[in-house]
Amino acid sequence: MEKNPIIEIRQVAKRFGEILAVDGVDLSVGKGEIFGLIGHNGAGKSTLFKMMLGLESPTSGEILVDGQRPRGEAFRQVRRTLGYLPENVVFYDNLTGLETLWFFADLKRADRTTCPDLLAKVGLGNAARRLVRGYSKGMRQRLGFAQALLGHPKILFLDEPTNGLDPEGIGEFYRILAELRAHGVTVILTSHILAEIQERVERVAIMKTGKICAMGTLQSLREQMDLPLRFRVSRLDDDADALRRLLQQMGKTSVYDGGRGTLVVECSRMQKMAVLRVLASATREVADIQIEEPTLEDVFLGYGNERAGTGEPIPELSEEWR
Repeated sequence: MEKNPIIEIRQVAKRFGEILAVDGVDLSVGKGEIFGLIGHNGAGKSTLFKMMLGLESPTSGEILVDGQRPRGEAFRQVRRTLGYLPENVVFYDNLTGLETLWFFADLKRADRTTCPDLLAKVGLGNAARRLVRGYSKGMRQRLGFAQALLGHPKILFLDEPTNGLDPEGIGEFYRILAELRAHGVTVILTSHILAEIQERVERVAIMKTGKICAMGTLQSLREQMDLPLRFRVSRLDDDADALRRLLQQMGKTSVYDGGRGTLVVECSRMQKMAVLRVLASATREVADIQIEEPTLEDVFLGYGNERAGTGEPIPELSEEWR
């Protein structure tokens, strides 16, 4: 378990009739951590979010958010320190952006005077007095993020938070998250764009059919899966045979043409230094070396295959995921 956890989940299950949406989940999130929750559609992520927010009650198990169970009068005070951005944001089209934020500020008992600055923070300062019906999808997403930030939350729950944002907006969003984290704010987010979050979350949990099947840092998950490393080797000449033979002599490596004067070498993590030594010694054949670590997407999809080196089967994941 994490040190100084602000969220603790112990053997939590949620059943809707015959459907077991969440199945015996254990999870701990530390204060000030940016935590990623990923999985295919129907994996149980949104249900887990709703239970942490007190919108759904667990069938069994225990949830503590900032030391309180998500129900009763004591949790009402905690709820005012939470921010939530759902995947599908819906607003009243006949209100302006500022009026919309005032509305949510009143619901949350937050200070209305903070609303103009929040709109400016998310890039909507110039659109504050425009009707929401004229907002683009990305602008609505920014407005949703602004309402999640009302009241200086201690914990943010963000479900597909960059949906509809352009690259500049995505960069601004993660810059704001970094600032919040520096001030001790805890963030739990989901995203189907795994390349976007892999360097921005400290830990990640992979959910499948209501269970957490893997959890840790990206590097620890890479090591658990023992996914192959990839070396992209730029050649000095067009004759790749000598270099290919040199690498294939090592055994248990895969060497193939990467196009545009490159060779691609795949090997296990255990062979990393040995392959590097061979490539470093081939000064007449090698111009440059790039090492490509398995991505978060590689790790995610790897849980649909057999774990390398152990023969332990990993449950197959749906091709439709987020």
